[in-house]
Amino acid sequence: MTPLGLLLISGGHERAHYALMLATAAASLGRPVTLFATNAGCRLLLAAAPLERDAREAELARSGVATIATLMEAALALEIRRIACEAGLRAEGLDGEALAPGTERAGIVTFLGAVGSGQVISL
Repeated sequence: MTPLGLLLISGGHERAHYALMLATAAASLGRPVTLFATNAGCRLLLAAAPLERDAREAELARSGVATIATLMEAALALEIRRIACEAGLRAEGLDGEALAPGTERAGIVTFLGAVGSGQVISL
């Protein structure tokens, strides 16, 4: 199947949540998926998980919608490749922050190499 690359440049909950929704849906269909977070989007891939403490998480849970916490577990189980951009981490002052387990620290060349001639969606 055609690889899918998701480029997350936003640090907002809504875009991060939807990036994970797309990633897990595509992976569940058998597509190889790489999620590349840069700049403020890197917050999604931090071990401290700041977006999981967003008020919107409780709203989603009450509505029966998968939360970021649930989707991150699914991403791990579905073997979605997660990459935090080295330059993006530095640009946001997050270079010293620990990344979530299984998250790589690499650059755009690694992301583009992983996606190859596949589809890229930017959020």
